[in-house]
Amino acid sequence: MEYELKHDGEFKYLEDGQGPVLLILHGLFGALSNFKDVFEEFRSRFRVIIPMMPIYELPVDETHVKSLASFIYRFTEYKGLDSINLLGNSLGGHVALVYALEHPEKVNSMILTGSSGLYENAMGGSFPRREDYEFIKAKVAYTFYDPETATKELVDEVFEIVNNKDKLIRILALAKSAIRHNMAEELHTFRMPVCLIWGKNDNITPPDVAEEFNRLLQHSELFWIDQCGHAPMMERPKEFNAILSPWLKTLYAQKV
Repeated sequence: MEYELKHDGEFKYLEDGQGPVLLILHGLFGALSNFKDVFEEFRSRFRVIIPMMPIYELPVDETHVKSLASFIYRFTEYKGLDSINLLGNSLGGHVALVYALEHPEKVNSMILTGSSGLYENAMGGSFPRREDYEFIKAKVAYTFYDPETATKELVDEVFEIVNNKDKLIRILALAKSAIRHNMAEELHTFRMPVCLIWGKNDNITPPDVAEEFNRLLQHSELFWIDQCGHAPMMERPKEFNAILSPWLKTLYAQKV
């Protein structure tokens, strides 16, 4: 995905297209390229924006989900964004939930895929033997149904992160923050439409997590993608877009 990363003050982001805002929030190990197929699909009819969250820049004692949600709020205020459609994967879904809880007036809809916020099995339940490349490779592969999705480029990126002490400290702090910050008691207050797109073979946020989100969120719809793990927009992008596109079309048709 070769697009110009824009730099405005403290913010770095990709942006393209015109129309309703589709704001995409990446996960803990997520790169902007994780959403390349979503970006390509929707930029012809949405204003698609993917901000880089400052996962590795926050002070350690401020490295938690709420700080990231505050950062996204500052970004949306800076950009003058309203009536936002928030799309979040994994930690990004959790940040979307916190943002929507604190600023519901700014959120038109949410799309959650493999979101934390209720339960997650981070890195397959253990973390990590830093210098063991094969161990890291296996843990990255655990994220997907098809282990071939864990390309060498992706494994190398995660390997570099967990072998950087400063980055690892923040990764662990955010992972612990996400686990501690359970939102089950708050989800009933959400009034915006929510689209849940889940891999049936997600090991990190298993299918029962999706079902619990669907039960607790009053205006949610749950869609499954078979033979798919924790990152449907990466592993099964055509199926992901084939679910999201008509859902958004229906959402805006109802507003006419």
